[in-house]
Amino acid sequence: MIVLGFESSCDETGVALVRHEPGARPRLLADALHSQAAMHEAYGGVVPELASRDHIRRVLPLARQVLHSAGVGLEAVDLVAYTRGPGLAGALLVGAGVAVALGAALGRPTLGVHHLEGHLLSPFLADEPPAFPFVALLVSGGHTQLMRVEGVGRYTLLGETVDDAAGEAFDKSAKLLGLGYPGGPALARLAEQGDERAIALPRPLLHSGDLDFSFAGLKTAVATQLRKLGPEPTPAARADLAAGTQAAIVDVLVAKSLRALRASGLSRLVVAGGVGANRRLRAALAKGAAKLRAEVHFPPLALCTDNGAMIALAAAMRACEGLDSGTHAGAFDVRPRWPLEDLAAVP
Repeated sequence: MIVLGFESSCDETGVALVRHEPGARPRLLADALHSQAAMHEAYGGVVPELASRDHIRRVLPLARQVLHSAGVGLEAVDLVAYTRGPGLAGALLVGAGVAVALGAALGRPTLGVHHLEGHLLSPFLADEPPAFPFVALLVSGGHTQLMRVEGVGRYTLLGETVDDAAGEAFDKSAKLLGLGYPGGPALARLAEQGDERAIALPRPLLHSGDLDFSFAGLKTAVATQLRKLGPEPTPAARADLAAGTQAAIVDVLVAKSLRALRASGLSRLVVAGGVGANRRLRAALAKGAAKLRAEVHFPPLALCTDNGAMIALAAAMRACEGLDSGTHAGAFDVRPRWPLEDLAAVP
């Protein structure tokens, strides 16, 4: 089965081809991605209308590029997939409209995919993919969740953020530090130059006893520390604050993830989403998991951000399991708000 996948939930346009058969490892044939980061940087964040218009400009050229790179004609595509939600409504409609129209023209089925399920399953495209069951840490944009994953479409929520997500904490703290957009990677780079112990910052809900997260208070603490540093903090002080911020976020994510492993009795942890690319988080989780004699799996770095490969993969894995996502032929409704635990696993 060859699946053509479209991702357009926010500020990246992604298209990919994935081949997958029951009992075999999925294979990424080709993918292409366009980031709108440079366009949105002037505004300090994503402008939904601009994002939607740019998806329209990019999606078809990217699709042609992917097909050419893979040496695959449209007639070889068995299933067309698209991100149904969650995300920006206008942006989602671009990918949905193109995918459903293409499916109708080819006489092929279409499948709307949950964006977070795409992230969750993306490590199956790694050289050493995980096996079910596992605990998943989803750290993507406005989402920070711990899930128990028994199989495709079989997810149980263990804990989630009660306010700001980890990605939002990175981005908002970076904005306070004047690092621009997207802030998370910029903060991580600055943190490499600082001393994470120089400025004390809180670890919200670290000892709460549950698996929920809270990062809004951390952002407030960063703002407070900046005021203490004065109107023109030194480069060293800014680097120390960036390092302390990153350490606080990572410490909470690691502690809760390891607690979830112990509570579940499982020995595999899967980390997915944009924050999963953070090098300090990867190192700390690998070290912590090793102490528990547990495995930790990450998607390839190139697939941590939003991308078409994860959408094509999720659709292929659902199709091989005989599952859909509650979509119907000819329909391309989108769900800007769509909790992962509500995902329909309809046989």
